[in-house]
Amino acid sequence: MGKLQILRVLLFAGLVAIGLISIAARAADSDIVVLRVKGTVNPVLVDYIKRGVEQAESDYAVACIVQLDTPGGLDTAMRDIVQEILNAEVPVVVYVSPSGARAASAGTFITIAAHVAAMAPNTVIGAASPVALGDQEIPDTEQQKIINDAAAYIRSLAEARGRNADWAEDAVRQAVSATEQEALQLGVIDIVAPNLDALISQLDGRQVTLLGGTVVNLQTQGANIRTVEMNTIEKFLYTIADPNIAYILLSVGMLGIMVEIFSPGLVFPGVVGGVCLALAFYALGVLSANIAGILLIVLAFGLFVAEAFTPGIGALAAGGIAALVIGSLILFEGGVPFIRVAPGLIATVVVLIAGFLVFVIWRVVKVHRRRIVTGREELIGKTASVREALKPEGMVFLDGERWTAVSQSGPVELGEEVVVTKVEGLKLYVAKKQEEGK
Repeated sequence: MGKLQILRVLLFAGLVAIGLISIAARAADSDIVVLRVKGTVNPVLVDYIKRGVEQAESDYAVACIVQLDTPGGLDTAMRDIVQEILNAEVPVVVYVSPSGARAASAGTFITIAAHVAAMAPNTVIGAASPVALGDQEIPDTEQQKIINDAAAYIRSLAEARGRNADWAEDAVRQAVSATEQEALQLGVIDIVAPNLDALISQLDGRQVTLLGGTVVNLQTQGANIRTVEMNTIEKFLYTIADPNIAYILLSVGMLGIMVEIFSPGLVFPGVVGGVCLALAFYALGVLSANIAGILLIVLAFGLFVAEAFTPGIGALAAGGIAALVIGSLILFEGGVPFIRVAPGLIATVVVLIAGFLVFVIWRVVKVHRRRIVTGREELIGKTASVREALKPEGMVFLDGERWTAVSQSGPVELGEEVVVTKVEGLKLYVAKKQEEGK
């Protein structure tokens, strides 16, 4: 019996030793997951950050570092990212980098929400005033509601992280900004680090509090850095979720459909146009484009098609160009200021489409003015060879066939050439070639 107890103790001790060894091995092989964000805050970015945080959680990573460089973005997407950070089961560090980067507008909220906020030299943070309604005229009461909501939101985030809530509120109400050194002195961020290695070194031993009050001591020294990039689909969707690219896709899509309408059966322009339109509508939806701008652009192309089929004084074309310009200018009105189509791109697209329209109308008018070349009428004006002397009636050879012909210019000998002047039934009326038009 004593031997059995000894065996149990030894077995238990062995299991404990194995457990400790595995824990030590896992600690030695611990990872830091790094996510790279450069560009606007939109729903595609939400999915990427969510995937990165979940991967860090499933791999028991020491921390998840988000390298951030953004001019801002959509309010709804920003709030979704903040929720991911607040509910993360792994410490999330937002690092505004590299040098020259910024965490403006929505980026300020994301940085303030992080468990640890850091910035690289020569970076800025702030200017977080809500601009969801852009340049539209709105009642002062409604605007005040939006500002108060954003101010309360960022204050709550700053207070939860022990950061300067007064400055955070001023970033919303007065659009103040700060450099990395100013932000550090004001208590807006926790660390200034020149590079990722320096940041990881400064994180080592720092305590952070996760949701539910769990306190974690960051053990970053010697951890493996594992960068999680956007996958192919995320990169593609994030690329097209750009106002200029979305506008190009919309224009190419409409143009492809126009070409297919003007030349049915080509197939390729229609397929390309349909695909581009689908991608454009996705991007426009992600960017919360102005529905009035989209409708005006669609109306413009409708007027272009109508003008091509009813060529006249160009009133429809002029109306279409006006609708295209206005629709392009207001396409992203009501969004954040930097989400806007470049004026130079608008001018280029309008000129190209106007040139294409002029070419199409010219071709249509040319076809309308062309003489009829079908049926018996196509024979008029053609040259025939006399196969049986016309005195005044005989036989001529035309287009591979023999025709009965009547000369309107006197007798015509065998082998001479005549020109068809009139067709009646199966009989041709002809004149000597040299006397045509007399």
